[in-house]
Amino acid sequence: MGRFGPLLSVRRIGQFVSIGVVGALAETAVVLVVTTMYGLPPLLAKGFGAELSISLMFLLNDRFTFASDGQSSPLAVCRRWCRSHLVRIGGLSVAFVILWGLTTKTTITVVVNGADLWPTIANLIGIGCSLVLNYCAESIYTWKVTDSNPG
Repeated sequence: MGRFGPLLSVRRIGQFVSIGVVGALAETAVVLVVTTMYGLPPLLAKGFGAELSISLMFLLNDRFTFASDGQSSPLAVCRRWCRSHLVRIGGLSVAFVILWGLTTKTTITVVVNGADLWPTIANLIGIGCSLVLNYCAESIYTWKVTDSNPG
């Protein structure tokens, strides 16, 4: 299967995607609330939502998706949390650029009951685009999943 064969685990991918959905919903809820109720700019809202989402997804992935990968000591978990944040900067950068492009370089609006939902939709598009990058980088760098550590 090769060194990175374990990345092709259907179970692991399914868990990662499921947890990603939870994270996306949490982040999207923050973006929705702070843009529509408090009038914050979409990129600032994304920042708040992203931090909540990244930490939540890390905790869930550490407990479920990658539970057999890595040590369970508090120091080891803290190191993985820090590595996860570094990894997610790449995915977050992709999502931010897409959100920026779709909300500043287009004139699209999706108005429902007087609220423009386009920033929320654009945010979901960015999240979807960063999924593969995040999965591979989290597996390889954060939890060090390889044939020698199949998880």
